[in-house]
Amino acid sequence: MSIADLRREYARARLDERDVSHDPLVEFARWFAEYREVSPPEPNAMILATATADGVPSVRTVLLKIFDAEGFVFFTDYRSRKGQELEANPRAALLFYWGELERQVRITGSVSRTSAEESEQYFRRRPVGSRLGAWSSHQSQLIAGRGVLEKALAEAEATFADGEPPLPPYWGGFRVAPDTYEFWQGRPNRLHDRIVYLKPGADEQPGREWRIARLSP
Repeated sequence: MSIADLRREYARARLDERDVSHDPLVEFARWFAEYREVSPPEPNAMILATATADGVPSVRTVLLKIFDAEGFVFFTDYRSRKGQELEANPRAALLFYWGELERQVRITGSVSRTSAEESEQYFRRRPVGSRLGAWSSHQSQLIAGRGVLEKALAEAEATFADGEPPLPPYWGGFRVAPDTYEFWQGRPNRLHDRIVYLKPGADEQPGREWRIARLSP
């Protein structure tokens, strides 16, 4: 069978404007809880898309660590490619693809760093090996081989042999503050349900709730 002939019919569920919460975060939390019940290996995996200041895109998978009214948080090396791009162009798109439920969620928003206290708090919760790894890698940089990492790890282990590895000054979190959410539910005949939440603009009525609309598939 050729790739062009690969297809799947979607018929697990439907999505209607009348049934969703007026708050997209509440709707996301419900969908996320339902996906966790499927017991996937990493339910918090999400695709993160960033771009340079002149619009060159890049994409990768990262792990969501916090989501609340302030936004969606992941942690990384600020010197990495994504870190540099977000500093130059603080906008991002997130994608959660939950194939087992024939669903996906897309989020776009502005990005800011988490506070040093938030980064410290999360860093302390990481396994010691992961904390040492953060000290051993300059993420996204070219290196001569695996041996470079192993040597750096051995040096970090020796440096912090008598105590807890502290938070590196170049490591921490980014928070994506959403201005759009899109909830996608697969449907038969490729007539999928797409419900979008649009954040009120600055020129609209203060305190206005999210606007809910349907997109054509």
